[in-house]
Amino acid sequence: MARSKILVVDDDTAMREMMALALGKEGFDVHPVSSADEAREAVDSAAFDLIVTDIYLGDGTGLELLEHCHQACPEAKVILVTAHGTVETAASARRLGVFDYLAKPFEVDTLVERVRAGLHRQSYGGKELELGPESLIIGNDPAIVEVYNAVARVAPLPIPVLVRGETGTGKELIARALHQFGANPEGSFVPLNCGAIPENLLESELFGHRKGSFTGADRDHRGAIESSREGTLFLDEVGELSASLQVKLLRFLQSGEVRRVGGERAHEVPVRVVAATNRDLRAEVEAGQFREDFFYRLAAYEIVLPPLRDRRSDIPLLVEHFRRHHQERLGIIELQPASTEVLDILVAYPWPGNVRELEHVVQRAIVDSGSLADEQMIRSLLAARSSNLRDVRSEPGIGDDLTLTDLEKRHIESVLRRCEGNRTRAAEILGIERKSLYRKAERLGIALDAEEVES
Repeated sequence: MARSKILVVDDDTAMREMMALALGKEGFDVHPVSSADEAREAVDSAAFDLIVTDIYLGDGTGLELLEHCHQACPEAKVILVTAHGTVETAASARRLGVFDYLAKPFEVDTLVERVRAGLHRQSYGGKELELGPESLIIGNDPAIVEVYNAVARVAPLPIPVLVRGETGTGKELIARALHQFGANPEGSFVPLNCGAIPENLLESELFGHRKGSFTGADRDHRGAIESSREGTLFLDEVGELSASLQVKLLRFLQSGEVRRVGGERAHEVPVRVVAATNRDLRAEVEAGQFREDFFYRLAAYEIVLPPLRDRRSDIPLLVEHFRRHHQERLGIIELQPASTEVLDILVAYPWPGNVRELEHVVQRAIVDSGSLADEQMIRSLLAARSSNLRDVRSEPGIGDDLTLTDLEKRHIESVLRRCEGNRTRAAEILGIERKSLYRKAERLGIALDAEEVES
């Protein structure tokens, strides 16, 4: 039996030789080249079963090389490798027919496994998407690259997606990426925070209402579902939905039809639904706290975002991204990159608030000192945040065996006490809207004072 023929394209000599050696030991016929020009010559003169290419080459890019390879060697599967990945690149790679996408550095066993899979599966087809000037999601860690791949796989498919992750991991950014690379990116993207709207109004916000259907309904109202027709409806904090609204949304997901509050007839509304939560809905289903049928309809495909502490190698990249963003936004002429010492401090911090917290710290440091090189300023900012966590964990009864729900409840209670019952200030410290604080308090059994002390 003829050996599978593989073209390896990388301008990094060590990486190219490593990949060629590893694949050669597995019995493949490997042809390594160092440039896009050499790769074009190779595919013009021989047929390859699979091509492994870096995205960034000295004389072009792997994405630019793909068009030529598709014409000269249309049956070849393609695996892109890079040290500078983005969700846009991954999605474009999928649309261009790329089978897989790997972030450097990677294990040799991972490369071999992906190559073997590529030789036995069909690839996607389509057209190239134009990459935006700035990525929606930043990171090259393998954990986040797997998220890129998941987005690229599921974005074109008309199925609901559940995005799960801790607060601040970027769930709405993933939802926007799913819309951007979906079947109809020109359609509307309509976000709705299920935890920020009182339950008695949420049904109307979702489904709309007819004039006169309830007190105050002085005109017809189109809900979020109808507003997102032919586009994407993003249900944030979907775990906050009441059981009755879960039933009504389940009916919509099953039938695709919407009937406004007070309306007599239902009508079909084609829309892609993406939901997000920071709660473990599977565990809540098992505990009888969330409807099982609604969960499985909502989570036709699930994407789990890694916390920042699990991809620390991305922190320097994120810091530089936020530095440039806030420098431009604030109109600062000169702002030096973060020093190595500052980056070491930031990489070592646990980041309970994830990427959102990191951005807040970078912005605060820029505003307070006009610099990301002030180690003392960074240490002071992080120490203040760490003290809040220590205040909660040092309370009587707080131990390592607490559930996430228990810890969330204790943290909210602690913040409310420090704010002397001021819900507005507590919500700001917690990084949520005041309405979300009310709903969380109700769900967690936290008694709020009848009157709020304003300051």
